[in-house]
Amino acid sequence: MDTSELYEKLRKIHEPKGYYFSNDHERVMELLDALLINKDRYGYMACPCRLAAEDREKDRDIICPCVYREPDVAEFGSCYCNLYVSKEWNEGKIEKQYVPERRPPEKMGF
Repeated sequence: MDTSELYEKLRKIHEPKGYYFSNDHERVMELLDALLINKDRYGYMACPCRLAAEDREKDRDIICPCVYREPDVAEFGSCYCNLYVSKEWNEGKIEKQYVPERRPPEKMGF
């Protein structure tokens, strides 16, 4: 699967749920490409904005879409990576702000 195919597949799955790709198409394609690289590397699409443990069970919370997407989009209009956003975020109806990391430090291997 290439990046364009992944884009279309995920768009069809997530838009009906209220999750849209950012209107920064170049950034979205870079992130999707990184997801495909991680899939080749680890066997699953680990979030490209986080350090993966290379263990599916340990990384379960950061397999895209990660478990933090829903609360991030609900609170900030965007997920941590700015890959998935709300319609309002894309339309400029809400302020674009920094999305803090929700993943607990103990899951990051520190």
